[in-house]
Amino acid sequence: MSAFNRQRFRAMLVKESLQILRDPSTFLIAFLLPLLLLFLFGYGVSLDTTRTRVGLVVEDAGAPALDLALAFRQSRWFEVKEAPAVQEARRALIGGDIRGVIVIPQDFSRRISEGRGGEIQVITDGSLPNTANFVAAYAEGVRATWQAGRMQEGGRAIAPPVQLATRYWFNPELASRYFLVPGAIAIVMTMIGTLLTALVVAREWERGTMEAIMATPIGISEFLATKVIPYFLLGLGSMTLCTLLAIFAFGVPFRGSPLALLCIASAFLIPALGQGLLISAATKNQFVASQVALLTAFLPAMLLSGFLFEISSMPKIIQVITYAVPARYLIPPLQTVFVAGDLWGLFLPNIAVMLGFGALFFTLAFRSTRRRIA
Repeated sequence: MSAFNRQRFRAMLVKESLQILRDPSTFLIAFLLPLLLLFLFGYGVSLDTTRTRVGLVVEDAGAPALDLALAFRQSRWFEVKEAPAVQEARRALIGGDIRGVIVIPQDFSRRISEGRGGEIQVITDGSLPNTANFVAAYAEGVRATWQAGRMQEGGRAIAPPVQLATRYWFNPELASRYFLVPGAIAIVMTMIGTLLTALVVAREWERGTMEAIMATPIGISEFLATKVIPYFLLGLGSMTLCTLLAIFAFGVPFRGSPLALLCIASAFLIPALGQGLLISAATKNQFVASQVALLTAFLPAMLLSGFLFEISSMPKIIQVITYAVPARYLIPPLQTVFVAGDLWGLFLPNIAVMLGFGALFFTLAFRSTRRRIA
């Protein structure tokens, strides 16, 4: 193996940069794909509870029943569609026109007048468990708020022995975009780092230029470095674009420092690029390399990193598997630097693990490439 030559390295680096500039697909993946993914997760995916369509059946004509029905109509959580009978509301529920049925029974006003407390019936669609839970919980909330207000008007309000003062740190509005958008940036960086570099060496074999490279005195380290550095800079540029969009287009707060974000992003790009190079060297085919990159990088980052699903709620065996997903160590620091600020006690252990993954992937890529061109 020849010694490192600065001039040769610079020439190969220029060659790789020009190759990137001449390939429109590289810029589509690096800049257009992040925009699509970010807008998809920013606008298309939301875990926030919005106005849910429900049916309201009022079987009692008394004043308390009508007053409670008015409270449901004025609730910001429900879009109320009144029905004359329960059977009609159930048909609408089965047909998917509404997500729940709220029934105020015939004896509601009488029970309220007797001081026994009014009960209502809430029917939800169990095929949509999350929505069913939302409808049941918010319906009970509306009823409890209405009853508390009625007792206060009657002078019967009693202060509870324990009063709860709820305070949400970092995200008072509980807006899901505050953690979905930074998580989407992590998915974008996974795609950019792994998919682009997975096509690099495979493209050399497909175009027949690898034989010409093999005839040069370039070393393996120089060869891999010239493949990595341009895509590393491209990944940082894509991350910068996504960060600006997150702040100015989606209104996600950025309470950390650019230095912390740079350290986190750089630490993750190393294993992402290393994994892509390993896939590329092992497959020699761009199509196969892209499919392997999607299966081993994109899908695990989407499903097993804690981006959409809490890792603690997964089965134990899956929780163990998540430790082998580099994106698991990116998403918590990335979300923290946006919504909480610089918490280096959290950042440094995750950065160290990501650098460890990078060292492993680059070692395997070095050995795999050396067997082919040395």
